[in-house]
Amino acid sequence: MTIRILMSRFAIAIVLLPAAGVAQVVDLDRLPWTIDSETMAFDGKTSTIIYTGLQFSQGDISLEADEGRATTREQTDSTWRFNGNVVIDLNNGHIECDSAQLHFDGSVLTAAVVTGSPASFEMKRTAADDVTYAVAGRLNYDVTAGIIEFSEHATITESGNQISSNYLVYNINERRIKADSSGAEDDRVRITYTPSSGESSGDSPEEDENQ
Repeated sequence: MTIRILMSRFAIAIVLLPAAGVAQVVDLDRLPWTIDSETMAFDGKTSTIIYTGLQFSQGDISLEADEGRATTREQTDSTWRFNGNVVIDLNNGHIECDSAQLHFDGSVLTAAVVTGSPASFEMKRTAADDVTYAVAGRLNYDVTAGIIEFSEHATITESGNQISSNYLVYNINERRIKADSSGAEDDRVRITYTPSSGESSGDSPEEDENQ
């Protein structure tokens, strides 16, 4: 079963997204990095720097983790992996997770993977009073394409509205979400819509359902 929901009322924003909800890469080229850690070691065989008790900040991004590993495969290709009590703050957003992996092409963030049991996300959108909450076991974010994949028991809540599925795909530019299920009773798409003041209870989000 596949359900596509027009996000006219159920708008989603995630901390790695720009506040305006338009997909774009995050260019950090001209901002200084600040790294504080309890220990630092360099593995020359794998070109990996290993930090413990890490506190990292750059611009309006800050991150804490029990361990951080930075690997450079080529001059313009690097990957950061963070493990243990990972906390990420960016713009108006907040993530708490077990691990996070950020991939950079030069100074540009191009992809991110976040995992947890579950990982939790929250963001307050610009010019909005409410906060968007999400929990999922895994989040894959293709920054360049503007596509986010939530998996492993994902639930997103905003303004009392909620959608849950084992697999959710969010297209940032189109503000559209696709929820898939196997059709099994414990793996069905579940939607809860709370009408705002003055709306009738029968006014539900627009749906296209293909079985």
